Amino acid sequence: MIRLNEKRIEVNHFPDGTLLLKENPGNQNKEDEMIIQWNYENNEELLAVYFLTKHLKEAGFQNIVLKMPYIPNARQDRVKKAEDVFTLKYFAELINSLSFKRVEILDAHSNVSLALIDHVKLLSPKPYIDKVIDQIGTDLVLFCPDEGAKKRYSEMVDLPCCFGIKNRDFSTGKIIGLDVWGDTKKLMGKDVLIIDDICSYGGTFLSSAKKLKEMGANEINLFVTHLEKSVWNGELLKTDYIKKIYTTDSIYQKEDENDRIKVITEL
Repeated sequence: MIRLNEKRIEVNHFPDGTLLLKENPGNQNKEDEMIIQWNYENNEELLAVYFLTKHLKEAGFQNIVLKMPYIPNARQDRVKKAEDVFTLKYFAELINSLSFKRVEILDAHSNVSLALIDHVKLLSPKPYIDKVIDQIGTDLVLFCPDEGAKKRYSEMVDLPCCFGIKNRDFSTGKIIGLDVWGDTKKLMGKDVLIIDDICSYGGTFLSSAKKLKEMGANEINLFVTHLEKSVWNGELLKTDYIKKIYTTDSIYQKEDENDRIKVITEL
């Protein structure tokens, strides 16, 4: 979903499928900030953002801010083989070509994204995490699925913390187990909040929840900053190991699709 100064931009199409966009900025002061908010739904929106920004610049607006909490292509942050297309790099080059005054990112998946995008401002997910904790209670143990997540989130909240270390079969790359480290003695009978930046199919969180239950954890909830649509194709929502999934609207979500998904939009 794309909004300009809080007004939703309707993305329509001509009969051949190409984009049909309409936006009249009116008599707004050309020196004012024009804020494009992009809550990702699909790749076509990138072209819509490009067209809209060019339209505003031709109308005389130069102070244009892109609020893009989720970075599409962020997973392709490196190339290992000659046939790998470095999509994140080229995505960043397209964004940079628009010369935004500022590009606001929420909880970036990797520092590579931040290095590639010009005039970037990184926003912390802490206010969202605090709101989740306010809703579910403070008598919790925090669980991070890996050491990277622990470094990222354990300092944001004052809670006992455990983290996972995945055991892999290096011949196949598959995860065959999970070890839990940290304040493990505090898990027995306690509610747990799992935290991470991104969820695709949810397999990591499902296996983590199963392990935490084996260790005596009580109710388990999950917060991810970015909840990808692929979660509907995984097993996470088909089981009851995790009570609720809390997320932001960085990737456009229709909250009423599943009452176990809680989208936090107001802080």
